[in-house]
This record gives sequence, C-alpha cells and structure tokens, in this order.
Amino acid sequence: MLLAVLASAGTALAQGDFQGASHLMPFDEETIRYSKTPDTSPVARLQQRLERGEVNLVHDDRFGYLLSLLRELSIPTNSQMLVFSKTSFQRERISPQTPRAVYFNDDVYLGFVLGSPLLEVSVADPKLGGVFYSLSQSAEQKPKLVRNDQCLECHASAKTMGVPGHLLRSFAVDENGVVDLASGTSLVNHRTPMEERWGGWYVTGRHGSQTHRGNLFGKAAWARHEKEPKYLGNLTELKKFFPAAEYPLPTSDIVALMVLEHQVHMHNFITRLNYESTLALQQYGHIRYLKSVVEAFVRYLVFAEEAPLTSPVQGSSGFAEKFATLGPKDRRGRSLRELDLQTRLFKYPCSYLIYSDAFDALPAPVKIAVYQRLHEILTAPEAPADYERLDLDARRAIAEIIRETKRDLPECWRAKATSDAG
Repeated sequence: MLLAVLASAGTALAQGDFQGASHLMPFDEETIRYSKTPDTSPVARLQQRLERGEVNLVHDDRFGYLLSLLRELSIPTNSQMLVFSKTSFQRERISPQTPRAVYFNDDVYLGFVLGSPLLEVSVADPKLGGVFYSLSQSAEQKPKLVRNDQCLECHASAKTMGVPGHLLRSFAVDENGVVDLASGTSLVNHRTPMEERWGGWYVTGRHGSQTHRGNLFGKAAWARHEKEPKYLGNLTELKKFFPAAEYPLPTSDIVALMVLEHQVHMHNFITRLNYESTLALQQYGHIRYLKSVVEAFVRYLVFAEEAPLTSPVQGSSGFAEKFATLGPKDRRGRSLRELDLQTRLFKYPCSYLIYSDAFDALPAPVKIAVYQRLHEILTAPEAPADYERLDLDARRAIAEIIRETKRDLPECWRAKATSDAG
C-alpha cells in the first residue's frame, strides 16, 4: 500500500541475499500467526492511547490529520519525499501534478495524497514485519487507526523477501504518471547505482556530476534525459512541476531518499531473518543451517556492496542534519547515524537499525550469530573477502561505537573491551 515504488532497468538485487531464497514464508500459519497476532508497534501503541483518551489528533482544513499524526509518531516533516508514479492503491489520485508525499522515521512510514479520504500508515513491527493501517481524513471526535491486512496482496511477495514488508521501485512514467513496465522493475537499495534510481519520484538536492532518473515524466523529458542526463538534476525546488505550496514542504529530499532505500530493505531483511530463525528453532532446535543467511545479512548490515558516490551529495530540507543528531553516541561523540555523503552514505558504514526494536527482537541464537560474525569482520587484521570496502579505520571505529552503545553483546565483544581496558 504505502511504499510500492522505486528501481529501474538493469539493477538486479543481489540474489545472494538468501542464496536466492525469496519464496513466501508461512507467516499466517501457527508459528507466526500474522493475521491473528496484534502488533506492538508505535502505531498500535498510539491507537491504544487514542482509545484511552490520553491523546487526541488535531484535524486541520489543509492536511487533515497529517501534521498531527506526524507529531504523535515522531516522524520529521523534513523526511518528505514526493512520488508521482501510479504505483499506490490510490493511483487514480496520483500524478506529476498531484504527487503522493511519503514520510518516515526508523520504524514508521506515512503516505499522504492530496484530496484522499485517508492517510496510509505502515510500520516495521518487531515480530510481524510490515503491518499496515489507514486513518480516515474526516474530522471525527475519536479518529481511529485501522489495521488492514489486505495490503499484503502486494506487500508480501518475492519483492519483499517473502515476508510482510515494503518495497521501493523505479519506473519510467508518462505525462500522467502511468508506469512503463518495460522500463524495469528491479528493487532499489543502497547497492543500486544512482543513475538507476528514482524513476517516478521528484528529487531535490545537490549531487554534482552524478545523474539519476528523478523529475522525469513523459516521452519528451525522457528523450532529452538521454541526450542531457543532468538537465533536471541538482534541483532545489519543484514549483515548476506542480503547486508545491499544497504540501508541508516544497522538497523531496535526496538524502531522505537514500536513507529510505537502505532502511526499507534492511527492515525486510530483519523480518526474514526473524522468520527463518524462528521456524528453524521450532523445527530443529538450532540455527546451524542459517549460516549463509547470517552471512548475507551481515554483508548488507555493513554496506559491503554499497554503490559508491562519485560526487558529494547535499540535501534540501534539513533532513540530513536532523537525522545525524539522533541515536546513541560513544564517548568520542561518534554515531552510526553520522552521514558521509562524499563517497558513501554513512561515515561509519553499519546500519543504525542495529539499535531498532526489530533487531533487538531477533531470537537470541541468531542475534548472537550476527554479533559474532560482525565482530570477526570488524576486528580482523585484514578485511575478509567480500568486505574489502571496509578499511581498517572504519572497521575499528564501528567496533568501538557498537561496543560502547549496545548492551546485549556476546562474550567475544566483552572480552575485547576488557582487554582494551587492561
């Protein structure tokens, strides 16, 4: 429902994610019981507070409940991204003149469509993975967030790693936002070269000599893009395309898009690892068969296959500056949320979602396996094969940050800390 958009021709998601395994997991059978299990997410907790009368959402004439819901869920307005491809269930309302706005934080995604009778909300629940809600935009005394499992018709497939989750894709579109399926439907994450990203999206911000597929719709625009790849790049405003004043911000921030691309696939990966290990423990009592799964997960966790930046990137909304201030820091003030934006996305390439409730909720045996493999990679004298992009300084810094900011590390990490102290 919410994030069914973003990737393009030529990008093949590395099938090594789970050694090619993207089959649908049995998430609605007895072990997971997806549809019968209430989620414990921030969205579910907000609905409980609404029912108890502890909080109320404020409705306004311009945006309905949008701004109030963003505040209550701690989603920054400057995370706004605008998508104009008709890839939502609200496709009839979406076009290059009326793009859909998407907002997010570490757990929750929110979609706003001009004139729509509802807001789209989804969340990465620690146990269930993607859970989907809607909220009526009609002014009501007691607004209600309603869970909608019908969204799984699109949001539980090979494109979401076979679990309830989210997907980001990119397509060429015509003047009305209709997708050209022949333009490619590969999935986008941090491994996708920039020149293949953002078809069907608006993009604001500076990216130097790099090119992308954002801000393009209609045959004429795409034809000119082939001859002048940067002619709609490096934009700081969008008023030439649509009435930007009808949205909370006039931007679709490039850094927010880049962070989102990493996060969506990381959330799906965490959910898949949770499901795989939960089922393995029930069936075998151990996770020894998941060694390749753990290895693939760690590769993605530390950006081992990240597409490099060839020019500096600068956002347009203040999202980058705000994002970097969140999350735990070590005693030297370093954080996994620090952005690089010169040659790569993050200064210390290890996913900030290692602090998420979803990661913390992984079954203990598989979480320990992830930590142990991560420790081996970060403390090796030479970068292991497949991790050569992580130089010694980066690996050392990541290890130090994690050691000081994570409380559930296994013995191998504590032993190293004791040795350092001595």
